[in-house]
Amino acid sequence: MSADALLSLFLPDDAATTQLGKLLARYLQAGDVVLLNGSVGAGKTHLSRALIRQKLGRDEDIPSPTFTLVQTYETDECEIWHADLYRLSHPDEALELGLDAAFETAICLVEWPDRLGRFTPADALHIDLKPEGEGRIAQISGGRSGLVAQLKADYDGQ
Repeated sequence: MSADALLSLFLPDDAATTQLGKLLARYLQAGDVVLLNGSVGAGKTHLSRALIRQKLGRDEDIPSPTFTLVQTYETDECEIWHADLYRLSHPDEALELGLDAAFETAICLVEWPDRLGRFTPADALHIDLKPEGEGRIAQISGGRSGLVAQLKADYDGQ
């Protein structure tokens, strides 16, 4: 993996995680899938909420999809699907939710993406969040061509 293909960031607090979500929102478009990996409390939902609010252009209550499995949001550009697959027991259940179609037409934020199994999109953006002291480490890789390089250049320019 080249240096351009991986962006590793230390996010010292929730404010930094929010800023990363806002930055990601600038680049995501219909058909982009973001796979959010990390333990419980690693910041997956926090990052998703910041990204969704930025895309919506307003501060709105963004509930966790833990119990509903999927929450959807309409933006001027496209629909956003926020999925939490923790409670799924088989990859076929992701298809029952309609995720396969959403992967083509919406921005999809997927927590616990290991539950997708063979349905994991090959060109998905991977964000791995790991606790580090009071903050967290975010490792970003994959996605459509040039996306990580764009994020890196923009983040370094902040």
